[in-house]
Amino acid sequence: MKVNIGVPEKNLQAVADKLQVLLADESILYTKTRNYHWNVEGQNFSEMHLFYEGQYGDLAEMIDEVAERIRQLGHYSVGRLADFLKLTHLLEPEYTNDQKTQLKNLLDDHETIIRFIRECIREFDETHNDAGSSDFVTGLMEKHEKMAWMLRSYLK
Repeated sequence: MKVNIGVPEKNLQAVADKLQVLLADESILYTKTRNYHWNVEGQNFSEMHLFYEGQYGDLAEMIDEVAERIRQLGHYSVGRLADFLKLTHLLEPEYTNDQKTQLKNLLDDHETIIRFIRECIREFDETHNDAGSSDFVTGLMEKHEKMAWMLRSYLK
């Protein structure tokens, strides 16, 4: 059934396309965080293992929310790893168990996502007349800002 929420279909498509990129970014960041959770080493292993677990748990919820928002707009969500790798802004660096490198990589990714979301906030509302999706991604940005702050705190 067609979505009739007061936003033209072409605008819903444009918003869904941007959300697909965000879904890819979230999924790559989730995988990277999970990888670091598995491979972290150091004197504070237990603390970092749990910290990463909390971060990838939050990301898993955010991934689901983004995919469901795309569906709410009447479009299907991408879900294949090949699609995520084509759409993402993020890079997959070489493996590392160095905590500082891991933290810096994750911080860079969160900040990349935050900058992208800031662009989407304005575009969704002003260009596509979709205040709901603008508000939705604003909430995601706030979560990423908090996660970035926590990562940044370990790097001081």
